Amino acid sequence: MTLAHQRIKNVTVATLEGEGYGLLHDAVVCIEDGSISYVGNASNAPTAPAECDVIDGQGKLLTPGLIDCHTHLVWAGSRADEFARRLHGVSYAEIAAQGGGIAATVRATRAASEAELVELATPRLAALMAEGVTTVEIKSGYGLSLADERKQLRAARQLASAHPVSVQTTLLAAHALPPEFKDNADAYIDLVVDEILPTLAGEGLADAVDAFCESVGFSPAQTERVFAKAQELGLPVKLHAEQLSNQNGSALAARYQALSCDHLEHLDEAGVQAMANSGTVAVLLPGAFYFLRDTKLPPLALLREYQVPMALATDANPGTSPILSLQLMLQMGATLFRMTPEECLRGVTCNAATALGLTDRGRVREGLRADLCLWDCQDPAELTYQFGTQRLAACWHQGVRR
Repeated sequence: MTLAHQRIKNVTVATLEGEGYGLLHDAVVCIEDGSISYVGNASNAPTAPAECDVIDGQGKLLTPGLIDCHTHLVWAGSRADEFARRLHGVSYAEIAAQGGGIAATVRATRAASEAELVELATPRLAALMAEGVTTVEIKSGYGLSLADERKQLRAARQLASAHPVSVQTTLLAAHALPPEFKDNADAYIDLVVDEILPTLAGEGLADAVDAFCESVGFSPAQTERVFAKAQELGLPVKLHAEQLSNQNGSALAARYQALSCDHLEHLDEAGVQAMANSGTVAVLLPGAFYFLRDTKLPPLALLREYQVPMALATDANPGTSPILSLQLMLQMGATLFRMTPEECLRGVTCNAATALGLTDRGRVREGLRADLCLWDCQDPAELTYQFGTQRLAACWHQGVRR
């Protein structure tokens, strides 16, 4: 049983305050009733109460708990067969024409029960947690009907209830066109706006609303209808934007004060400037870039120039990023996108928290939640430099060591 008072001593703390890592050496972090009550040197630390669990960090690195701010973790079925067929020369268009692609995942997800979706998603969540993830965002978008979008979001909520991890749910009903609305996207958006959004928002199942604004997804006009309804319902918005082409979705999302725009390989300067003005986070998804063998990099120089905060996430999904390692995203962010190690770690902590609209985590600061990771290293760059090793020595979620 974890005591209400804990003290982690003899650690190097990456607070993520200010610029860079915000390092404190030979530091002490005190936890009281699930929150951080002190961060600093040992000489100024408060006297430990009689019943206090004291942990000797042995000089190791302490960081905020990691945050995976873009996943599609709840789905049924597998697309491994499609992956193999593409490598044997079958085009994606041929696979889609035969009922593959996202349509295959929609069929499997619709056929699965809520309990089955929870069972399938549990090992995926466990893989993220094993690498220090304490908060994860989970999108719907493979149901594409009221009942099935509800089922996905309810499954995501169940995962949070059953495991020591926080889950933020995002309603992504405007992800793709369901088969029953083939060639009638406007009618499907009518359903999303008139029924799916208000019903599921009323049931408290969505923390945010997302859409896929793309030439193969929904138009900016259709996306704006979704955003306008979300705004009316008091829900923040996010956007899959500028992944395959520049639809100016980021500028549209910025007008609605979007929490984040995600992917962004085809983002232009006008979109970057709009995001900077609205405080919208750029969520970069190197797993999808890698898996799709993309060659167009997100505009890192522009994002830095306009000081747009950058986050990293797994984009865990069955079709374009079947990857369940946020630590691998740190490495890919550096090697594929040329991000610095500091940018990478900020991308899965403080900036990822901002991308979810969360102000109570993502840094090691007095008054914030005690979501913490203790790593078997001293230099934070080690977390970006290498993957495939188990460096997580301990993890706390809301002050409870798991």
